[in-house]
Amino acid sequence: MRDPSAELVIAAGRTQRQYWQDLWRYRELFYFLAWRDILVRYKQTAIGIIWALIRPFLTMVVFTVVFGKIAQLPSDGVPYPILVFAGMLPWQFFANALAECSNSLISNANLISKVYFPRLVVPTSAVIVSLVDFFISGIILLGLMVVYDFVPSWRIITLPFFIAIAFAAAMGAGLLLATLNVKYRDFRYVVPFILQFGLYISPVGFSSSVVPEQWRWLYSLNPMVGVIDGFRWAILGDSSLYLPGFSLSVGLVLFLLWYGIRYFRAYERTFADVI
Repeated sequence: MRDPSAELVIAAGRTQRQYWQDLWRYRELFYFLAWRDILVRYKQTAIGIIWALIRPFLTMVVFTVVFGKIAQLPSDGVPYPILVFAGMLPWQFFANALAECSNSLISNANLISKVYFPRLVVPTSAVIVSLVDFFISGIILLGLMVVYDFVPSWRIITLPFFIAIAFAAAMGAGLLLATLNVKYRDFRYVVPFILQFGLYISPVGFSSSVVPEQWRWLYSLNPMVGVIDGFRWAILGDSSLYLPGFSLSVGLVLFLLWYGIRYFRAYERTFADVI
């Protein structure tokens, strides 16, 4: 435990280096906020954490019927429910993290306006909570693999790399929208629209291989295309990973993370006054 009597000095001219050191000093606050959000999310619900399984499962069923049965889209040689769920895992993580992260500063206004701590702790803990949901939802994918007798290839060991890319995408976009949400409360209405629109333009219910070759690089300007394709490459052994498009998506994710942190840090000092 951190010594409560320890004195914290905010020294002039050392803001940048001291800030990242303060992030480590306030790690216990980070753990507390993440644990609190996990408990609050399913508090007073009848079936508790099972909600983390029901929502993606029902969405997977709908997408399988619409895209697999009715539209007869190709499944790249794997059972269609597994194809859908391998894409839905990163999308659900990104969507949940973005929604929670963008609203995290407003929902913790009382804490932010009273005491000093690195504000980056708040949105980061919101993304960690969504990461817990991600791992719980992964149980459904394991169940589908058992039902369809599907054995992943060696590429499954690369999955942590693609989870890290999904985390970077959620953090970058989340920090940007969290800052904008403090400045302009209109973004509380914009975020649900972005998520709904993004679901339809991302290859969640279908494989991105259905997109004509000449348009795939343009399609890859959506960073989630590379993230979802990477997940399918690692989980399903999909050999159709479009490397130029994947590289473009990863580059955009890294730029989004860099710009999100930069934008958040630029306006962080004003949060307590504006919020």
